[in-house]
Amino acid sequence: MNFSTCVSPPVEGCPQDGVVHKQFLVNGTLIPHRPVLQLPCNPQLKERAKALRKAGNLPEVLFWQQVNKGKFYQIDFDRQRVIGNYIVDFYVKRLGLVVEIDGIIHDFQHVYDQEREAYLRTLGLRVYRISATDVIKRIEGVMIGLEGFIIEQFGLPSFPTPSQGDTPPKEGNSTRL
Repeated sequence: MNFSTCVSPPVEGCPQDGVVHKQFLVNGTLIPHRPVLQLPCNPQLKERAKALRKAGNLPEVLFWQQVNKGKFYQIDFDRQRVIGNYIVDFYVKRLGLVVEIDGIIHDFQHVYDQEREAYLRTLGLRVYRISATDVIKRIEGVMIGLEGFIIEQFGLPSFPTPSQGDTPPKEGNSTRL
């Protein structure tokens, strides 16, 4: 094999078809990639993240079943990802999106959660929070909410297209609002 002609995949993997797409669609809305490529990582937390993945927190497992293996718009979600000195529930690299599922413990740690979210935002990340109860009781609504958040936060603005019968204004004519 001639290694000089080989092309390496991106650092964190390559889609099955070998093509790295720069944008994708979510419910008809164009979403460009906006990865945050350089994130700090405390290597001492990697074993803890691995243990959390294996522990199988019910709301996280239910959410994972909805997004694992590209089931949600072919978006790749990482589970229990170490970012800085924190472990986030889910991370979408192609968007720089953190998804947190908040259980009952979050009712008692507002200050910690605010500090943590502020830190993540300083890295250029966006954070979407979901209640564990919602995941358990109404997962369809959770997924619709996530879809809406992605469209709102990351989607390109859509421009109206002229419908049949509409004619563009003639040169020199302007319309004032």
